[in-house]
Amino acid sequence: MADVIKVSELNLYYGQHHALTDIKMDIEEKSITAFIGPSGCGKSTFLRTLNRMNDMIPNVRITGTVKVAGKNIYDKDVEVESLRKDIGMVFQHPNPFPKSIYDNIAYGPRLHGITDRSRLDEIVEKSLKSAALWDEVKDSLKKSATGLSGGQQQRLCIARALAVNPQILLMDEPTSALDPISTAKIEELLDELKGTYTIVIVTHNMQQAARISDKTAFFLTGEVVEYDATPVIFQNPCDKRTEDYITGRFG
Repeated sequence: MADVIKVSELNLYYGQHHALTDIKMDIEEKSITAFIGPSGCGKSTFLRTLNRMNDMIPNVRITGTVKVAGKNIYDKDVEVESLRKDIGMVFQHPNPFPKSIYDNIAYGPRLHGITDRSRLDEIVEKSLKSAALWDEVKDSLKKSATGLSGGQQQRLCIARALAVNPQILLMDEPTSALDPISTAKIEELLDELKGTYTIVIVTHNMQQAARISDKTAFFLTGEVVEYDATPVIFQNPCDKRTEDYITGRFG
């Protein structure tokens, strides 16, 4: 498989605080890559460097490169809005807009200039089907998205991200606020989506990382301690710190 994201010598500072140190990582296309590690170890911060979400935080300084399809996303000529269309984000807590289910999904396409109703209808249906939600909501598209269950809201947020046809989907603990049944549905969905999209997921749930990811990176105090095929990380890690974390000795 080709590498779609290539990170080299990435450092991130919050003011004087050195939050990420010399991160180097190649992420393969059409695969699921999981980031694990204790709270505050830098995994979510690193995830946000992959579509420049940290730009919104004052006093952040970033050095090094993040190349997506060969282009450094931190180059001055990169259009951030366009970048975030290509690299979608799903957050820990479902955050549907206080609009109808239909308007939640149509929001992104409309923002990017699609106004034709039949085209929007197609995108809404396709996105909801891709997020395994269509059958549950097809008769209530005009109803408020905030009336959906937590698991449905999270799948709606995935559908909303897919509606603008991204290449890459970043997910920051997308199931941590969900019950086990909703979590299983999202995991099943991610397994289907990786045939089309490159997925990068931060998770506190090590069993989840072991179940769904192809590669896993273990973060500790702003560094990548170990990054390898998931079975290697969980069954035969090279670094004792990885083994200690996975076997529950800390974290």
